[in-house]
Amino acid sequence: MSLSDISKLTASMGFTERNDPFSLFGEWLKEAEKSEPNDANAMALATADEEGLPNVRMVLLKDFDEKGFVFYTNFESQKGQEILGTMKAALVFHWKSLRRQVRVRGLVEEVSSAEADAYFASRPRDSRIGAWASQQSRPLETRFALETAVAMNTARYAIGEVPRPPYWSGFRIKPLSIEFWHDRPFRLHDRVVFRRAGEQSAWSKTRLYP
Repeated sequence: MSLSDISKLTASMGFTERNDPFSLFGEWLKEAEKSEPNDANAMALATADEEGLPNVRMVLLKDFDEKGFVFYTNFESQKGQEILGTMKAALVFHWKSLRRQVRVRGLVEEVSSAEADAYFASRPRDSRIGAWASQQSRPLETRFALETAVAMNTARYAIGEVPRPPYWSGFRIKPLSIEFWHDRPFRLHDRVVFRRAGEQSAWSKTRLYP
């Protein structure tokens, strides 16, 4: 084993001793924001349809705390409908520059109207217009049809604020498990998973074989 390999081993050992998954996630996210070329808050969101067939797509984390991980979407979209059908979901963060992953599985709740209103108001005006124009996940005849919808809604909200559409809001994934994965030499990776029986339960921590 080379000196650089030993250095990597030593550097990765600290996180396995931590007992608070949310503070550890916050530290890893801050490090990723410094090293990732873009969108350190990007995460793969997995849901399942009514037949149990899974879907996965990239979305952006917009907030997190000890209550969970928040993102926003059109509730009439495929992911919105699948989440509303099960109120369960999973996430994966992959920070290639750090050779780290975080896996999250849990229950889902809708954010409050106040939270959704505040975030929607913070978006660029054109993005707010786009939320009205896009019938997300549904068939689109031509690009021109979308551009026409954007133009119509731009005229509709030419003056004043653009309100939040009633079908647009946020979900909070309340984790029941959070796994931290860190690359180690020779595929002998570090894996630590935090689990709890319910959102009010205490976390237990287990190291996993790579």
